[in-house]
Amino acid sequence: MEPFRYHVYVCDQQKPEGVPSCTASGSRDMIDALRREIAAQSLANDVQITTCGSLGLCERGPNMVVYPEGIWYSGVRAEDVREIVDSHFRQGRPVSRLVNTDQAALAAEVGANRDRFLASVRARDAAGIMPDELAQSIRGFQESRVILTALELDLFTAIKNGATAAQAAATAGTEARATEMLLNALASLDLVRKDGAVFHNSPVAGRFLAAGSPDSARMAMLHTVRLWHRWSGLTECVRTGTAAPDERGAEGTEAFIAAMHNNARQRAVQLAQNAATGASRMLDVGGGSGAYAIAFAQANPRLRVEVFDQPAVLAIAQRHIREAGLEERISTRVGDLRTDEFGGGYDFVLISAICHMLSEEENRDLLARVHRALPEGGRVAIQDFLLRADKTGPRAGALFSLNMLVNTRGGASYSEDEYTQWLRDAGFSDVRRIPLPGPAGVLVGQLCKLQPISNRP
Repeated sequence: MEPFRYHVYVCDQQKPEGVPSCTASGSRDMIDALRREIAAQSLANDVQITTCGSLGLCERGPNMVVYPEGIWYSGVRAEDVREIVDSHFRQGRPVSRLVNTDQAALAAEVGANRDRFLASVRARDAAGIMPDELAQSIRGFQESRVILTALELDLFTAIKNGATAAQAAATAGTEARATEMLLNALASLDLVRKDGAVFHNSPVAGRFLAAGSPDSARMAMLHTVRLWHRWSGLTECVRTGTAAPDERGAEGTEAFIAAMHNNARQRAVQLAQNAATGASRMLDVGGGSGAYAIAFAQANPRLRVEVFDQPAVLAIAQRHIREAGLEERISTRVGDLRTDEFGGGYDFVLISAICHMLSEEENRDLLARVHRALPEGGRVAIQDFLLRADKTGPRAGALFSLNMLVNTRGGASYSEDEYTQWLRDAGFSDVRRIPLPGPAGVLVGQLCKLQPISNRP
């Protein structure tokens, strides 16, 4: 069965610098052009594009194979894409100048490349050389630090309209020679384009990393700059078992809430459509920027929401609530989620990205107080990383657990089984998971009937 008229496999395998590969020959630009052209010619329902590993013609890339005919193209550039789409995919006529026609020679070349690769693997293993993937993971901090430093210095904004290194340095208050070295490194990462002596942002950097863009995430990414410094203390945290005290300050709070708001924008809409149907009054515990409260209120015109958080955070939330025009239905209340009672009158409580900051004992106490704030039939939704029982994955959650080690006194990522048990011990007899895409998971607990609250497992 072939659900599409054409199925296109395009090599996108990343290899070490200096090794022939389709990516080194420009396959990513070609793939982007192919996707845009397929969409532009309204062929998305006829042509399926799948990226894949090596096709074995590494010296002649970019390479792609088109089925059902089994046409092998080599040396396909972005500028060739329109001709292929129009001639092959529309009219059924392959572009002969790019087609490999000698099947025997093709098979021989693929086989020779495969044999060379396997011989190289055996030789490296015999010599005790570390695998490239492991070495790259160990050095991964270098690329991250380049981007974070550029964000911290606001270099993407400095070159927004095109600038030499000296001009960018004058704007950013940095040294010209070092600034040029940093901009050259950014160019090697394809975040900056260099024309002669003038640097320009790539489209993605201009959209997301320069200040002033409607989609700028710079302020949110400054929270990651702060995390860099916290993660540098990971070794000591593992030795001692906890993080050093951390005072964010006003600027750190603004960056942290911006990061949370950036993360929540798409997720909030999905959660609002699935978690609080039928609710009339909602409490958003540790509601941060108000992104979730806004999404829930927009999804349910009869819902009233209260955002519960610290004063500095609520000032930011109030700004977003005003911008959304929802002051009449979203209120704010100052409080400490670790200790304060939440009152009553709610039928739905949201705890999003909060539990990972707390210890098991603190989470149990939090859920007990949420139980006291809800009537029979009330619901609570916990959104957070949900680890497997052995806590080795998903990877994002396991790594985030270390993020909590370096940033909190007792926080961690927890397993779905742990959350389920805590909810049941708090009196939520009906616990279920809501399937949503993304790294975080959602558990909903409902008070089907009142039960005594257990303080211990």
